[in-house]
Amino acid sequence: MSEKKTFDELSYLKKEVKRLRRSLDILTTDIDASLRRRGFQVYKKEPSEDLLIPAQEFIDRYYRKLHKYSFRLFLRDVIKHQDFFKLEDVTRYSTSKVTRGYLDFIDDIGLVKKEADGYMLKKRPVKSFGETLEWYIAEVFRREFCFEAIWGVKFKRPKVGGDYDVVAKFDGSVFYVEVKSSPPKQIYDREISAFLERVSDLSPEIAVFLMDTELRMKDKIVPMFENELRKRFPAPHEVIRMEKELFQIWGRVFIINAKDSIVSNIEKVLNWYFRRVK
Repeated sequence: MSEKKTFDELSYLKKEVKRLRRSLDILTTDIDASLRRRGFQVYKKEPSEDLLIPAQEFIDRYYRKLHKYSFRLFLRDVIKHQDFFKLEDVTRYSTSKVTRGYLDFIDDIGLVKKEADGYMLKKRPVKSFGETLEWYIAEVFRREFCFEAIWGVKFKRPKVGGDYDVVAKFDGSVFYVEVKSSPPKQIYDREISAFLERVSDLSPEIAVFLMDTELRMKDKIVPMFENELRKRFPAPHEVIRMEKELFQIWGRVFIINAKDSIVSNIEKVLNWYFRRVK
């Protein structure tokens, strides 16, 4: 079989999988109904106070650009210097040439405006990149996997509170993602504990602790999970490496980073879950 024919067949099969998932989504309950069955009712979702996205006509281009880790790091620096910055202020993680391209891009789609010999964000203040990252992850679920997804979700729960960063529905099941835009050194035990509390309360089929970093998970994050599991269980489950910096617990809780890409790592989680659990 020729390489071109193989590629064409794979492309066709991927399109068919997406079409079938859309059909299945229509036939199954929506995400609100799936959550109500678990005793959860959405109180608030998808806040926009700190959401940094362009006008609708530019959304597709912006979404594709967010696939790049270096672009997401660049946006963090833009937010940090949002009142006024020059090219050199946002060139920590890429070359001047790449950063100039990113700056021209966000100028072209209307996120910044020129001011004297520099730039400023048009929308200010933006406290952090967190909301935009959650929006992006929800878009990944919708666009790449045909899942229904919501982000920045709050439930009225008497014991377990806080935000559920991204909640998605697949084949009638629930996928929950805790999204961290901070580096590992800024993650603390209480955040691991809160994540596991939410997992226990929501009981999703898949739960992911996702860190938007290319740094190693084994150095700090995995030991923090191991320590928290020891506190909770007399015979705790192991944190098992799937590959590289992707780990799983119980076959349904996953720890992943952004190395290679967020999209491919979420896909690996889904592949692992369906092959080993189903």
